[in-house]
Amino acid sequence: MQCLIFLKRDSIHSMAMKSEIIQHYFKNLTELQKEQFEKLHSLYTEWNAQINVISRKDIDELYVRHVLHSLAIYKFCPFQPQTRVLDIGTGGGFPGIPLAIMHPQVHFVLVDSIGKKIKVVNEVATGLGLQNVETHHERAEKIKGKFDFVLSRAVAELKELIVWSNGKISTNQINGIPNGLICLKGGDLKEELKAVSQKAQVFSLTDYFKEDFFETKKLVYVPLS
Repeated sequence: MQCLIFLKRDSIHSMAMKSEIIQHYFKNLTELQKEQFEKLHSLYTEWNAQINVISRKDIDELYVRHVLHSLAIYKFCPFQPQTRVLDIGTGGGFPGIPLAIMHPQVHFVLVDSIGKKIKVVNEVATGLGLQNVETHHERAEKIKGKFDFVLSRAVAELKELIVWSNGKISTNQINGIPNGLICLKGGDLKEELKAVSQKAQVFSLTDYFKEDFFETKKLVYVPLS
């Protein structure tokens, strides 16, 4: 019995290191989407060796700690076609790149103040053939235009992200929830939530994914429209 349990756990760990973990949670992927997700590991391994955007210990956990983590936003709210999304402090392209694969008819603007990170994002987007990704080497507060949602993944505190989002949220509503800010965060958020006057909603990612990594991970949604 112990041997069988060990094999099962080993099998789950093996799947988590491959793109199959994405197909496990998302059953209706197109063949193109499956190919794009599969390419992510080789693209990030190649570019991460030149420009470090993912910690060395995390590259083998890419699909759980970065790709699946990003796709929690899709679980929370799949965006309607023609939605415009701003990814603040995208780093190596998270959550923007995985979400752009899932939403080919949604326009994503990925922004980071560090140019070498944007270079990696550009190369990955090109390697995947993504036509719905626009990138900017710029500070978030300087980005112009209107967006349905602003996204962030472990970039800054909520109060700062709300300030950066001011003036950027469209009043035109086309999605199932009001336009606003969607953040991926971890740890104890009590003090951070106290500092914002807006009514923030917090969701546990264990509602979406069963891997241990997600036990302390949260999605925070702040309607801003």
